Amino acid sequence: MRIFWQSFIDQTASASYMRRLTDYLNAIAEPGTTVDVHGISPPDRSFGRLSEFRCAILAIDNGIQAELQGYDAVVMGHFQDPGLYELKSAVSIPVVGTGEATLHFAAQMGRRIALVTLDDVFRSMHLEQGDLYGLAGRISHVKGLNADPSDFSACFAGDEEAKTRMLDAFRACAEPLVQDGADVVVPAGVLPGLLIGGEYGLRIGHAPVINCAAVALKSAEMQVRLKALNGIEPSRGPWCAKAPQQAIDDFRALVAGGRGQSGGGSMR
Repeated sequence: MRIFWQSFIDQTASASYMRRLTDYLNAIAEPGTTVDVHGISPPDRSFGRLSEFRCAILAIDNGIQAELQGYDAVVMGHFQDPGLYELKSAVSIPVVGTGEATLHFAAQMGRRIALVTLDDVFRSMHLEQGDLYGLAGRISHVKGLNADPSDFSACFAGDEEAKTRMLDAFRACAEPLVQDGADVVVPAGVLPGLLIGGEYGLRIGHAPVINCAAVALKSAEMQVRLKALNGIEPSRGPWCAKAPQQAIDDFRALVAGGRGQSGGGSMR
């Protein structure tokens, strides 16, 4: 089984993180499964909707190419899942959204879900995810660490003091949420998810902490196995109809060549 993991982090600028993520995912994968982690350059930065949208376009194009290259599944390794449904409509292999898979798993671990996200700017997006995935009534808290991806670099490069500081910051952010009634804590991002991935049995008070990186990978493996077993795939009715080949070709031409190749007019 070959899994294409799409990160929204720069492969070079965050090399220590990308190596750690690749090593971790392949270490926990089932025998015979390989996970290839790919970044985006420029990465998701200047956080906000436009940056998410730009990265989603590139992730969708990469996911289409991954299917052509023989991958068995694609993981959208970015908790906000931008472009998730569009990619599901464009390919026949399983596509797993880290946010979608993790939130549904967390809903089985506790009633009230607290999200600790990278930055408060993502709060509205996570609440919208709750609506989209039918879990709006289950997400009780969303709180930002207000950290930058580069803040994790030292942790993943082996700096134990930096790791301790980030774990302490995570706990300080999550503890008031649990005291206010949260049953389960979700680090809403693969960066913090990987940070706590090695902390076996981590809890904040009574609340288990969910490792979104592990959940996303195991969900992808499960979907590949189930597709092989009984041919299951997303509904191809109005919810996620398969895109016509012309739509896929037009999209890829736009990504590859910009407006000139796609035939779209410019306002300049």
